[in-house]
Order: sequence, then structure tokens, then C-alpha cells
Amino acid sequence: MALAIASSALSSFPTREVPWKFSPGLRVTTCMPGRSSTRVGAGKGVSSVCEPLPPDRPLWFPGSSPPEWLDGSLPGDFGFDPLGLGSDPELLKWFAQAELMHGRWAMLAVAGILIPEWAERLGFLENFSWFEAGEREYFADPTTLFVVQLALMGWVEGRRWADMLNPGSVSIEPKLPHKKIPKADVGYPGGLFFDPIMWGRGSPEPVMVLRTKEIKNGRLAMLAFVGFLFQALYTGKDPIENLMDHIADPGHVNIFSAFTSQY
Repeated sequence: MALAIASSALSSFPTREVPWKFSPGLRVTTCMPGRSSTRVGAGKGVSSVCEPLPPDRPLWFPGSSPPEWLDGSLPGDFGFDPLGLGSDPELLKWFAQAELMHGRWAMLAVAGILIPEWAERLGFLENFSWFEAGEREYFADPTTLFVVQLALMGWVEGRRWADMLNPGSVSIEPKLPHKKIPKADVGYPGGLFFDPIMWGRGSPEPVMVLRTKEIKNGRLAMLAFVGFLFQALYTGKDPIENLMDHIADPGHVNIFSAFTSQY
């Protein structure tokens, strides 16, 4: 589906700056449909992906009409906003960043659950349980770990907020002679440390494909984590063990078991 989205992409809309409601000094870029302009960053550097898709793009419900504020310029935009939460363009920008970050955290969480569980079955770990990880003893007491994590996360989130206020202001890209550092989009720092293979540079179409894949995998990971949590609370087993039980008896071990009797 992502390839279909990319193949049907139209030329980019021109952009304009609007004030950000959470900070008077911040201005963000939005699309302006109805006018033509040259493509931004089509050949070199990090693309400013503002590549609206046609009205007949794939939608969450075939035959439905997307709301006017979802014009296809955001990665993963399938016209789904039944509550109209994104009708405010400033809030839409905020929600898009929030979903992106939650999706990335969820992908890390799912990998951090499945990989150790699998490693335990291969004999590399002993007595691992992601649901009880907070009860284990580590190199420091829980209070110290909490304070350290709070400080580190606060520093990272502070830099991310600074980047939203002034895009590119916290770049850590090495400065080399005769090399111009491209200005990254908010939420996509790129560069040597975050995009060493340079997948996020080039024309808007392939970059939009990659960003759409990322947000779709992030959404799937968020659902997966909720499923892992529900399984742990209900069955007391890890995701892999639950999967094996379901494969062995799919007719009785499934989501409907939660509404009948515990197996």
C-alpha cells in the first residue's frame, strides 16, 4: 500500500508559516492546496515532505471522504479522524509528532519484550519476564534509577522541544569544510547519527514511502504492546507462550477466551 501511495503522489503544494499555539515564537510549515510551486529539496538533502496525495488515495474505509484537513501530506494519512481532533492545523502538527514518538517507543518496547523472551528459550537468559522487570534488582536502587532516567529523558525531550521551536537548532551533525548541513524536518533529525545510510534523503516520493512505513509499523507496535499487556494480565504468560498456545488450539485459545472462562 505504501508503494501505491508513492506512485500516485502529486507535485508538492506550496507552504506557508503559521503561529504555533503552544509557543508564541514558534512558526510551523503547512501546505497550501490550490497553487503550484517547485518541489522543495527534490534532489539533494533532507526532503521537506509536503507531498499531498490525490483525492483517490487509499483510505481507511473504501469510498469514504477524508476530512479537508487531512490532505495526504502527512505520512500515514488515510483520512481517519472521526472525532475531528486534527481540524486545528496547529494541533494536527502536535498530534502528528506525538503519534510518531509514541510509535517509535512502542517499536522499541515490542522488540525489548520479544527478543529477550526468545533469547530465554534459546538458553541465553534465565528467568526473564518483561512484566516483572521492574521488580528485579539492578546495579542501583529503584529511586536512583528513576531519578537518572527522569534527568536523561528530560534532557532529551527538552532538546526535542527546542528543535520544534527552532528546527535544526540542536543538530549534532559533524561540521566539515565545504559540506552544507541539510536542514532536517522536525521529528526526523537524520544526519550521520540518525540516518547513516541516508535513506531519508532524496526526492519526496521515496522519503514519504519510508515515513509511511515507519508510522504504520509504529501503529502496529502500539496495538501489539496493548495486546502484550492484556495477555500478561489475563493469562500470566509471555507473548511467545501465548502464541504457542493459540497455535496449538486456535479454536479455544483466542481473544474471545477473555469473555468466557480463563483457559
